[in-house]
Amino acid sequence: MFHSVAQKYDIMNDVMSLGIHRFWKHAAIQLSGIKKGDQVLDLAGGTGDLSIKMSRIVGANGKVTLSDINPSMLAEGKKRLLNKGIIANVDFKIINAEEIPFPDKSLDLVTIGFGLRNVTDKLKALKEMQRVLKPGGRLLILEFSKPTNELMTKIYDAYSFKLLPLMGKLIAKDEDSYRYLAESIRMHPDQESLKSLMLEACFDEVDYHNLSAGIVAIHRGFVF
Repeated sequence: MFHSVAQKYDIMNDVMSLGIHRFWKHAAIQLSGIKKGDQVLDLAGGTGDLSIKMSRIVGANGKVTLSDINPSMLAEGKKRLLNKGIIANVDFKIINAEEIPFPDKSLDLVTIGFGLRNVTDKLKALKEMQRVLKPGGRLLILEFSKPTNELMTKIYDAYSFKLLPLMGKLIAKDEDSYRYLAESIRMHPDQESLKSLMLEACFDEVDYHNLSAGIVAIHRGFVF
């Protein structure tokens, strides 16, 4: 699916969220605790929105690895970062979140933005994320979640199942992929369920922050 939408991915993000995805990603960075010199892995990083922001913070002594399991998405991300002149402190790797090719306790921060719902074995992936984090390290998950009130749920359902596929058809020429997007969001664990899954994956502490009435949530996992 992501092969077919890669070139239109950023345009569709702006259209689908009315640009609010930029606020969600800014909030994620603010809550990440990222600092100069950090070693960071951006899983399912796609076209690089989070990596761009993080590379500027970690500086010359830090490193951000922009990764994705899909080569078309990673190619778009690499092209975008190179066009912005961001190259010295960023690596690009195809990575499956269920099999992260980093040593134990080697990273300060792992992020995954709008990608966890596409992972087949979420618990296995979360255990891998926990494994590669240093003591004091953090996992940050930015993902669609469950709206916190009934009215928002009804509005969100109508938007997701009627408007999203139509926009996908008109803009990305791919109605089916955006129908899948709506379905994958509904299948994803809600806030408390994902928190429980992260604790099962051996994170020492987990919290979450709802954005836009719970349409999106930021989960953080801490390793002590």
